[in-house]
Amino acid sequence: MSAKPSVPATPESSAQPARTPDVALVIATAFGLGYLPKAPGTWGSLGGLALVTAAGIYAASIPFGDYHRDYDPYVHLGVFFFTCLIGLWSAGAAARFWNTKDPQSVVIDEVSGQYLAIMVGCGSPFFVTPRRFEFSALGNITWHSALDWKYLLLGFILFRAFDIWKPFPARQVEALPGGWGIMADDWVAGIYAAIGLWLARVAGL
Repeated sequence: MSAKPSVPATPESSAQPARTPDVALVIATAFGLGYLPKAPGTWGSLGGLALVTAAGIYAASIPFGDYHRDYDPYVHLGVFFFTCLIGLWSAGAAARFWNTKDPQSVVIDEVSGQYLAIMVGCGSPFFVTPRRFEFSALGNITWHSALDWKYLLLGFILFRAFDIWKPFPARQVEALPGGWGIMADDWVAGIYAAIGLWLARVAGL
């Protein structure tokens, strides 16, 4: 997110330095993506895009009778909820360690929000495109349709736009305590981006 405050150089307490939550910081920064210069939120979103594509490729490799599913909702829901849980924990721990409400280097929220945008936007609604059961390089992230790289790019652009704009109730949920305030606004942006993808699919773009 573009408006995040910068990370302070020292932990919360200068008298008694806090124990560094190494694992939490690794997860909160998406394995270091949050430390990259120039718009760490964008790097986090790219991490979410890579994660949802990898999960889709894995799901498409699982046999389903005589077919391979081009989209497995159980795999995607499992991965998404996992990002939610570890995001809430790690983002909250990082915020406490850096004594900042929403540290700039924490990008697990962008990973989770971007995942939500593609998972829902490319997986629903069912009526948009005909049923399809076969493997394709990028179609494996969709449900009943073969969406190509253009939808991945559009989902990325839409999510970044809504994450920066923060339409209602994104700004309001930022006031939630701990990791909830860090994660929830990106979930809102992900839902808006998913709706944008639905509209694009209905329009046949």
